[in-house]
Amino acid sequence: MTQEDLPRLRTVADYQFGAGAGAALFPPADDLTVTRSTGGRPRQVRAAAGRVVSYGTDGRFTLGLEGGRRLVAALDGVRARVVVGSESDPFVRDGKNVFAKFVRDVDDDVRPDDEVAVVHHEGAILGVGRAELAADAMHDFETGMAVKVREGAD
Repeated sequence: MTQEDLPRLRTVADYQFGAGAGAALFPPADDLTVTRSTGGRPRQVRAAAGRVVSYGTDGRFTLGLEGGRRLVAALDGVRARVVVGSESDPFVRDGKNVFAKFVRDVDDDVRPDDEVAVVHHEGAILGVGRAELAADAMHDFETGMAVKVREGAD
């Protein structure tokens, strides 16, 4: 990763996930690898442990499992995450979606299409994906998909 990439990527992460997310996803001491589009724009950011993020053409990140782990470790409370119980654990790890009736807690700022980490109520990260419902709907609904899981934890 070049030194020119780092401030811009951190700014996007702070905007998308909240203050502190940029430093969590892209620490200065980390050896990150960036793949680029033919135009030279960052496309994927990888660490030794796996994909951190992909940088979409819409200017937003999609989380990789490693990126979800970093966010969960660095951000307080339930920021950028959806919390589920033990009944969802094996399904989310297998890459299956999260349904609203199984959501125990969620970041109040989550809106549809936001990237989130799916976390067990005891703290383990189960997967990452895209929110399909707003936070208040996840609390209120008994039916419907809450998170489309992109990648489950192994």
